[in-house]
Amino acid sequence: MHDLGGKQGFGRVRYPSAPHDEKWRPLVRALLAFAVASGTCNMDEFRHAIERMAPRHYMSASYFERHLTAIATLLVEKGIVTRGELESLADGEFPLSGPLGPGRRASAPQAFVIGETVRVKAEFVSGHVRIPAYIRGKTGTVVHISPVAPFPDAAAHKMQAELEPTYDVCGVCIQRPV
Repeated sequence: MHDLGGKQGFGRVRYPSAPHDEKWRPLVRALLAFAVASGTCNMDEFRHAIERMAPRHYMSASYFERHLTAIATLLVEKGIVTRGELESLADGEFPLSGPLGPGRRASAPQAFVIGETVRVKAEFVSGHVRIPAYIRGKTGTVVHISPVAPFPDAAAHKMQAELEPTYDVCGVCIQRPV
């Protein structure tokens, strides 16, 4: 599960009783790698396309089925292929993710230093948010300053995404709110 943080209640893991052909998995990985390398999409758009899947489809799909759905959705949205062409190749229905909603631009970036205690914003907004829900509002200590990166909440929505600093923070997932 993407960023569910160990949620319980999803039942037993079911394994197929008979071997099945999964030779298509490397093709999905290759298609994603090509789409990103060629500039067709970015990883934030890809992640958001997975998040936009219908809940029932998301919960019943395997890891690579989610990837395939996301890539196919982005290719349709960008006019590279049509849903009809996909359904013709699949010889039936080809489920895609829901529509792209509004994104958001970054607020003024803050600068932190190694060793500084920080608190993750407790924001819950519509659209793609790169901060997993289980760490929102939690505190931790900056342990590494990572390279600047485009603001994912904007990049996922085809908006201009300014570069901003990123940080590795220790203790965010295990500390309790103060």
